[in-house]
Amino acid sequence: MIRVWGRQTSIHTQRVLWALADADLPYELTLASATMGPQGHVSKGGAPFGVVDTPAYRAMNPNGTVPTIEDDGLILWESNAILMWLALRHAPDRLSGDAQQLARAVQWMTWTNGRVEPLLHTLVMELVRLPEARRDPAKVEQTRIATVEVFGMLEAHLANQPYVAGNRFTLGDIPTGAAVYRWLVFDLQRPPMPKMAAWQARLAEHRGFRLHVAPREFHLAG
Repeated sequence: MIRVWGRQTSIHTQRVLWALADADLPYELTLASATMGPQGHVSKGGAPFGVVDTPAYRAMNPNGTVPTIEDDGLILWESNAILMWLALRHAPDRLSGDAQQLARAVQWMTWTNGRVEPLLHTLVMELVRLPEARRDPAKVEQTRIATVEVFGMLEAHLANQPYVAGNRFTLGDIPTGAAVYRWLVFDLQRPPMPKMAAWQARLAEHRGFRLHVAPREFHLAG
């Protein structure tokens, strides 16, 4: 049984839960967070799930972030590293592809973390999690424009292939797919991106996507 520490509203935890579901791997989830709890984001006065500030957790993950997993004695944090482990150790046929596809998958996973996630974090805070009095519409618009530009790169890439790493689904589609879905949940003006929409439809066929990414409340929990 793989142990997971995280929360369903964390897009990085969603990545791991998606991979576990697609690989048919049993797991146990412990709710953990420094910023979110049963009543929403701590900026609104609610208590976080906690756990991440305990000595036991910090011994596993000194960053105090989520997700973290324990798999047969192996402790791992950082969602992309966890995805790599799950793919290579448990589900190479389903998640990793050949060496070239794996390298391209990691390329897009890294791109998502570096180029997309900072923009999405700003949007989810400004649109959902911060109290309304603390939100900045100008920051939302600036970030919206930047996100359209970044996703234009992905739209152009998907014009030539059905998945980010080539002609088959890989772990590279998990971070990028979850990020795009969260962007689509937000009520923001955006140009049509038909290639990305068709790719999202393919991802929606995956059990892990349907269970752990598709529920809108996971993205709109404030």
